[in-house]
Amino acid sequence: MWEYENNIETSATPEAIWGLWADVENWGAWNAEIEKIEISGPFAAGTQIAMTPPGDDPILLVIAEAVENELFVDEARFDGLLLRTTHRIERIDQDRIRVVYRLEITGSGADEAGPQIGPGITADWPDTMTALVRMARG
Repeated sequence: MWEYENNIETSATPEAIWGLWADVENWGAWNAEIEKIEISGPFAAGTQIAMTPPGDDPILLVIAEAVENELFVDEARFDGLLLRTTHRIERIDQDRIRVVYRLEITGSGADEAGPQIGPGITADWPDTMTALVRMARG
């Protein structure tokens, strides 16, 4: 297994973060690594998302879990690997939250492939998360 986690603290509300996450078709407003994105249904478990990075082929994600104002998990599968990304909101106190992104790569060859592909997938997370919380704060 290969794993990586990044977090950021903010005064934004869980509802504001959730609202941006649930508005999949506008993820590009705070995530520069999205050229095009489409969702095939509600922002809920089982729904598929096609996300196209700039100059690349679409990546198919499935929402594995979604708990309003708390977390959502998306999964991508290819070449025997499972890429599972958890997006979580943790309450620090009544005025602050922590937004956490965690990627776990498992499956056949994950110990070799993870260090090769994982850093490229997660490299933009600090910038993306900063843009997300900035937008959530208005």
